[in-house]
Amino acid sequence: MVIIKKREKNLLLLIVTLFWFAQYVYIPYQTPYLATINVSASFIGIIIGSYGISQLALRLPVGIIADLRPNHRLFISLGTLCAGVASLFRLLFQNGIGFLLGNIFSGFASATWISFMVYYLSLHDNHMQNAATSKIIMTNNIGMLVGFITSSLLYNQIGMANICLLSVLSGFSGFVISLNLKKTETKIKIAVNAKELLAVGKQPKLILFSFLALIQQGIQMSTTMSFTNQLIKEQGATDFQVGLSSIIYMFSAVIFSRISSTLSLNLQRRKWLTFTSFGFLALYCLIVPLANALPIFYLLQTIPGVGTGILFSLLTSEAMEGIELHKKSSAMGFFQAIYAVGMTLFPVLVGEINNAINLKFAYWVLASFSLIGGIIALIYYNFSQKLKS
Repeated sequence: MVIIKKREKNLLLLIVTLFWFAQYVYIPYQTPYLATINVSASFIGIIIGSYGISQLALRLPVGIIADLRPNHRLFISLGTLCAGVASLFRLLFQNGIGFLLGNIFSGFASATWISFMVYYLSLHDNHMQNAATSKIIMTNNIGMLVGFITSSLLYNQIGMANICLLSVLSGFSGFVISLNLKKTETKIKIAVNAKELLAVGKQPKLILFSFLALIQQGIQMSTTMSFTNQLIKEQGATDFQVGLSSIIYMFSAVIFSRISSTLSLNLQRRKWLTFTSFGFLALYCLIVPLANALPIFYLLQTIPGVGTGILFSLLTSEAMEGIELHKKSSAMGFFQAIYAVGMTLFPVLVGEINNAINLKFAYWVLASFSLIGGIIALIYYNFSQKLKS
């Protein structure tokens, strides 16, 4: 049994790496590429935000279905297949519309991330859930990092079309490998219906940490995954230098994810880690638009790695704490649907503010959101400490 579980863990982590490679290999050059082919800043914001729209629509239904008919292997296979199909649109229609359609399908793919997470967590004992969460998020980040390195090294040689082809091949490879996973069945036979599963979204702690993840993911999608690359490009950076910036960010995220997986966190540590991480994100948003040299950009790109590597793992673990096993997928679906709101609205907001005022002011608006998130987290943890004392 131990050997089978180890095989399943390793197989799933390989699929996770291929999945996120497919989803993000083109990301460092998406915004600069679209700007180069004369797509407006507001439409670029819509394209980036569309990735979150389909997630917002599908993640909760996928979570409920996964609890009612627990077959996570099916969703994992569908997810990897959609990741490959998404880049087919980008490959066949090399314009704003092609990337819009591609991002919508990428959102469909990411909606199945619920099953990747729940399947992997089910292979670990309860006391290992925080470490397991950090490990799968670290593998998620490794897939993105390998994608960023690949595109940075090859973009000038092979162009966006072939970068998208690599995404297609990676998604389809993940799909083929996923067929070797064992079909999952729930270990707890409890009769539940959709209404009961929807009620999981009323839990205050789940709502709170979903909202905090909305802020973190919204800032990440609006900055490091999109408009920061445009800022760097405007400094006269080469395509490789733009890619190197993304590599530094994602390498930082991998390192901090690794650190997070080894931490033993009591309430006090969770409080200060969450508050400090939001503070770092606010600092990043305040300083980045003022940077005027590539070395400064590269140094700053390590800061949001804290948000991706430590903060997001913490928010996920906190949101899932205390959720019953037979409602886990629905809770994860609710959590991911809520933070998808941030991934959708924040890039659109940044694009609109950029058109109306400038990108610097847009980043400062994001900084204020991050500060609000940190303050809310501090209030929550202080209140929790008073209850325990």
